[in-house]
Amino acid sequence: MPVLTSSFSPTIPFKNGHFNTIYRYLFTKENCSYQRKRITTWDDDFIDLDFSFVGSDTLILLIHGLEGSSQSKYMISATNQLNKSGFDTVAFNLRGCSGEDNLLLTTYHSGKTEDVDFVVNYLLNNYEYKKLIIVGYSLGGNLTLKYFGEYKNTLPESLLCGIAISVPVDLAASGKKMASLKNKIYMDEFLKTLRIKTLNKADKFPEYKVDTNSLLKAKNFKDFDALYTAPVFGFKNPEDYWQKASSKPYLSEIEKPVLLLTSLDDPFLPKECYPYEEAHKSDYFFLEVTRYGGHVGFLHSFNQRENYWLENRIIEFIAENS
Repeated sequence: MPVLTSSFSPTIPFKNGHFNTIYRYLFTKENCSYQRKRITTWDDDFIDLDFSFVGSDTLILLIHGLEGSSQSKYMISATNQLNKSGFDTVAFNLRGCSGEDNLLLTTYHSGKTEDVDFVVNYLLNNYEYKKLIIVGYSLGGNLTLKYFGEYKNTLPESLLCGIAISVPVDLAASGKKMASLKNKIYMDEFLKTLRIKTLNKADKFPEYKVDTNSLLKAKNFKDFDALYTAPVFGFKNPEDYWQKASSKPYLSEIEKPVLLLTSLDDPFLPKECYPYEEAHKSDYFFLEVTRYGGHVGFLHSFNQRENYWLENRIIEFIAENS
């Protein structure tokens, strides 16, 4: 039953999905000051957590998208608005995304929820927060949704709810759409940094034999995942990875309030990434689909003061479920 009606209605230029997607990345300007805490993982690696404290008993864990970081525009905007609303925040830099390469050959992927579980338990065991909420964007949203379903029997009581934004819940279908000519500009940007990181890993770990020529010629996620993600993380092939890492099969398992907020004009998402059926059948998984918004955009106009609809919606859902 939890399929929600959205109030988001932007001005004309922002009714174009590509415009709304690109505008935040290129033109929004915000800053925030973080306090970094580096934590050691169970497998002798490290994760960098960037905190912003205002003295709250509630902590919001923010998880960025593919090749993002705590410095991503949407992460900074969320941090500032959540702080203004009285919440402490911590930005979870996925492995290898904090500005310094991690120590292992493996980094992160769309379904690596063991890292989310580790960070959640670290935060609750080492800080005196009464309430914890997770907010994930794109790939980070997939991790959020999968985590709530996959770990439903062991989630801490103080983890109250989650919000996921612009999520490719079906990785195979989304990967196919991202490989289309219309999305070439986005794909090229993702592959640019992924290639550099992979070549760096090959230099540091001689046992990892990457076909450099194939890597440089990779045109889409399937090509890249066949060269790095699947072999390094132990998947049979890209299809095996996409199937096991997608959050869509876990949506029906969610037993705490979780909102998936997404837009119909998201250039990254095909119809398979709008899980109406799962939401209709669930008491806990909420789906809100806007007509406009692009991918992690949801900007209203050229007036920056009017561009906090997404952050306000996150705060509203937190207030309703905490």
